[in-house]
Amino acid sequence: MNMSNAAIIAPQRAFGKGRLVAKVAAGRTRIDALYQEGCAKIRLPSTFDNSMEAVLINSSGGLTGGDRMAWEIEAGPATELAVSTQACEKIYKASAGTVEVTTRIKVAAGARVDWLPQETILFDRASLTRALDVELDGDATFLAVEAVLLGRKAMGEAMQAGLFRDRWRIRVDSRLLHAENLTFADDIAALVARTAVLAGSVAFATLFYIGPDSAMLLPRLRALVEAQAGAGVSHIKLGGRDKLIGRFAAADGFALRKILIPVISHLRKQKTVPKVWVL
Repeated sequence: MNMSNAAIIAPQRAFGKGRLVAKVAAGRTRIDALYQEGCAKIRLPSTFDNSMEAVLINSSGGLTGGDRMAWEIEAGPATELAVSTQACEKIYKASAGTVEVTTRIKVAAGARVDWLPQETILFDRASLTRALDVELDGDATFLAVEAVLLGRKAMGEAMQAGLFRDRWRIRVDSRLLHAENLTFADDIAALVARTAVLAGSVAFATLFYIGPDSAMLLPRLRALVEAQAGAGVSHIKLGGRDKLIGRFAAADGFALRKILIPVISHLRKQKTVPKVWVL
């Protein structure tokens, strides 16, 4: 191989796109449309009620610089859908480029979506840009929990440097209700050691909930987290709508799950986390 040919050969990159649309049929949430491309796969395990549970799979086994994943979830009127991932998404060291992961969710009138992916693990020198865009009908219910681990503490791994960008935009009836941008860059170990950031914790999560019962769920939710260091819940009323925002930090992934699982169960009306979380 001469140098001119070698210069135009780029490393193989992972690409995946998955789309799931749910509808009500015979009183149960069913598939209306299902699309899979590349390394994005969607599986639908059996449930024992009228809801649907979807499991998103990245068959490439992990992501690194230049990889792309895109998910689209649409819940039709009166549907109930819980979406999780088969395993923790692993973001490996990037020699060049950035992983890009986008998720778009639409929730129609009277529908509910629980967005509950398992943790994202960022290895040292990983580079990830992630975006969550949600469109809700006025009386829809939506729960989202995104957890991140900066390395695997049990394996003696830590994320010292790299890039993590996370962008959330959640709209109700096309009006912006929630927006946030998080960026960890460069010397991440020094950044997360700061008291105002994570105070040395390497596992953290963000929770968002909106539904007609938001205010009613708040007292028990606060009781669940009040004894947990690094955990807190805010109740915000904006434009006549109530939203709950939770922030959680812990020493490792196991400690974080001990906080999150009862919180998620409470917001799901005592349903536990999706089955793939405990397999």
